[in-house]
Amino acid sequence: MPQVVIYPKQAAALTGNTYEAGKRLLQRVRAKFGKEARTYVSIGEFCQYTGLPIQEVSAALQAA
Repeated sequence: MPQVVIYPKQAAALTGNTYEAGKRLLQRVRAKFGKEARTYVSIGEFCQYTGLPIQEVSAALQAA
């Protein structure tokens, strides 16, 4: 089954930042989409916010 959500550690690895920066990035994604704190962020939402292609992000997450 393909992965649907992204976690701070993965966001940090994809963007080349620290774990704390990955957490802040996901907080900004949640804020943009009007989600509450501690809710999941989908890979689609992450890609829409960052502008990264979903195919490349999915491939990178599967390879890790």
